[in-house]
Amino acid sequence: MFIDKSTMLSVTAKHALRALAHLASLPPGHTAGGRDIAAAADIPPNYLSKILWTLGSAGLIDATRGTGGGYRLRRPSETVRLVEVVELFDKARSGSACILGGPHACSDETACAAHATWKVVKHAYLAFLEQTTLATLAACDTPVIHQDSLLREEPHA
Repeated sequence: MFIDKSTMLSVTAKHALRALAHLASLPPGHTAGGRDIAAAADIPPNYLSKILWTLGSAGLIDATRGTGGGYRLRRPSETVRLVEVVELFDKARSGSACILGGPHACSDETACAAHATWKVVKHAYLAFLEQTTLATLAACDTPVIHQDSLLREEPHA
């Protein structure tokens, strides 16, 4: 899945998207326990509980306690756009800070050397987040690829 290969998203936003993609893949009306989500999305349980609290506070998920309880999406996955999730965790990343770390906000008037190209990339990135839904992620049959697995050397045959 593309999520773990992205450096444009924080680790927390990636975890949130993986957890929500798992919930979106469940049959309608079904719930998943926190431990099940943590295992399926490969998220440390304590970290996940904080993410789930934020998602619940934002109205994206419902939590039911007790036997047969768990977490589920509050809305159909087709109506939840990735931008809604990412903005909960990465508000600062959508600002106008200079990509090169300059002392001022980048704009057309105070452009850095990378501004023109970055403006195009950032626009495409934001359009992707605004147009893509959790249903799209849940429908993807490509397994999640974690960064750690990208660093391992494959054995030679």
